[in-house]
Amino acid sequence: MPSSEIEAIRLAVTQLCGKFSENYWLALDKTQAYPTEFVQALTKAGFLAALIPEEYGGSGLGLLEACAILEEVSRSGGHPGACHAQMYVMGAVLRHGSKSQKETYLPQVANGVLRLQSFAITEPTTGTDTTNLKTTATRDGDQYRINGQKVWISRVEHSDLMLLLARTTPKEESARKTEGMSAFIVELDKAIGNGLTVQPIDAMINHHSCELFFDNLKIPAQNLLGVLDQGFRVVLDGMNAERILIAAECIGDARYFIEKATSYANERVVFGRPIGANQGIQFPLAEVYAQMRAAALMVEHAAKLFDAEQPCGSEANMAKMLAAEASWKAADIAMQTFGGFAFAKEYHIERKFRETRLYRTAPISTNLILSHLATKDLGMPRSF
Repeated sequence: MPSSEIEAIRLAVTQLCGKFSENYWLALDKTQAYPTEFVQALTKAGFLAALIPEEYGGSGLGLLEACAILEEVSRSGGHPGACHAQMYVMGAVLRHGSKSQKETYLPQVANGVLRLQSFAITEPTTGTDTTNLKTTATRDGDQYRINGQKVWISRVEHSDLMLLLARTTPKEESARKTEGMSAFIVELDKAIGNGLTVQPIDAMINHHSCELFFDNLKIPAQNLLGVLDQGFRVVLDGMNAERILIAAECIGDARYFIEKATSYANERVVFGRPIGANQGIQFPLAEVYAQMRAAALMVEHAAKLFDAEQPCGSEANMAKMLAAEASWKAADIAMQTFGGFAFAKEYHIERKFRETRLYRTAPISTNLILSHLATKDLGMPRSF
């Protein structure tokens, strides 16, 4: 898509976000509430269906355009984490779903009748060691029985559909450690209270994360997504898109902090002059601005590779790491620039400070990214 069209998308998103002030997000943060009106507005405008092909009612755009959407939400002071998974989780259905599954779910996700914003993978005892997950799916006639536990699964209470990764063949009976797991589509209205218990987690940020308990949850065998025992491929296919999109959010956060801090530094007068005249304020902002611009180029590069269906695992990881580090540094510098006022909720800095810190840890930690680059790109031996 030409840059002028992407800029038009950015402008449209900015105008939509302008209807939801930072006080809107502050009020939600105070009560841990969900931004229902904002998500509905994004859906109605077609932005959350950006990556769904037109044949299923979506916009049929690329990841580059989707990145622009989420970046502008972050830059406006909003929190795209409330709904960003709708963009990349649906990709698992698009790439691995049967004809019936795609025709059933994707149009309803595109028009907002259904929300698909959760992918249940992480478990309390295994964390990012996905191949050792303990949740099981046992075939029982024309259904599967699900037993186990998941943690840090976001937006379950605000979704209609959830994807689930569970073990269908014991690890010791699988040819490879990445086999023996399968992905499933869970219809939450039928599952909650009938074998699925959802327990919200009181966390540092308003991310609507929950712990899930499965006790003989029955789901139809036809809800298997993709090939039996090959669910790890379903997960891997979505990881690059997820990391690139979240990297774009971090770029938006970094721009938010830099713009806020710069404006404040130019207006705040101490000792008879704007604090922005002091190099102790200027230099950190200028440095993180350069880092943000460099990270933004990596995000764009990774998104273009993804859209061209080229290998982009390392690029997606680097984009996420560099963007997350830039946003976190920008957040810290903004806190220092605002001084004591940064801790006052009415200035909004501390809320965004908490929100952007997440992305140095999730959806993958910086250390695991460095390990990937060391082994895959530099050819060094694995440490685990």
